[in-house]
Amino acid sequence: MEVVFLGTGAGVPAKERNVSSIALQLVAERGSTWLFDCGEATQHQILYTSIKPRRIEKIFITHLHGDHIFGLPGLLGSRSFQGGESTLTVYGPKGLREYILTSLKLSSTHLKYPLDIVEIEEEGIIFDDQQFSVEVRKLDHGIHSYGFRVIEKDLPGTLLVEELKKIHVPPGPIYQKLKEGETVTLEDGRTIDGLKFIGPSKRGRVITILGDTRFCDASVELSQNADLLIHEATFGADEHELAHNYFHSTTKQAAEIALKANVKSLILTHISSRYQGEDVKVLEKEANDLFENTYVAKDFYTYEL
Repeated sequence: MEVVFLGTGAGVPAKERNVSSIALQLVAERGSTWLFDCGEATQHQILYTSIKPRRIEKIFITHLHGDHIFGLPGLLGSRSFQGGESTLTVYGPKGLREYILTSLKLSSTHLKYPLDIVEIEEEGIIFDDQQFSVEVRKLDHGIHSYGFRVIEKDLPGTLLVEELKKIHVPPGPIYQKLKEGETVTLEDGRTIDGLKFIGPSKRGRVITILGDTRFCDASVELSQNADLLIHEATFGADEHELAHNYFHSTTKQAAEIALKANVKSLILTHISSRYQGEDVKVLEKEANDLFENTYVAKDFYTYEL
């Protein structure tokens, strides 16, 4: 599981930072990629990574401000020419369907794959399968803006191979059956219960990705005990009044959320273009002073879990 930051700026593109988009690479887990937001030129940013548009399975849109959605129609269209045939599902606030379908219609863009558009109508679980679930809550941003909690289901324990060898169970196809918890009968007549030879399950990973927001309780709830929290930090710590007026957060407020929610790591993104060069180190220190395990993302920064 790998997070790739395709755009880490706020509002408008800048020389050092494109506008918002984050890719969650689930290649090993399910052979696919999930995108969170799709600002202008996201597909251009993808060209500099190993991400393959045809493998994009889901796109989660936090809110409908232009710096989070203007790259969406272009990416959807290009995916048709890049081998995309599988269904692509896009989740987001009410109005997303009209925006996508109008853009595609007026540009005469015809997709060669099924497109499923899911407008979020209420908080809670919006996706759930055997591997992952995704929970959504409304944040505080003036317009509908959502945060997403991606929960990996607990992974089954590993087969205790050494224990099997001790009782002279020969390796081979039988090991796979035991790993799946089956009871098997050996050639010598012994019956082996696979459940007794499987180690403890491994806790699934949790990633919280928040849209633009003021400091709010929903951010804490979505982030509780997460392995990674990705939080906007449009402004520095001394600009808390400006951040509040524009429905955004500061570095310190993001760190406070991480501290309250007991997360393992915090990555700051959606950085205003007013902060350049050495200013970014100041932003990181402001958050580090409160929550040590904090990083400020830059475009193409990757983080592995």
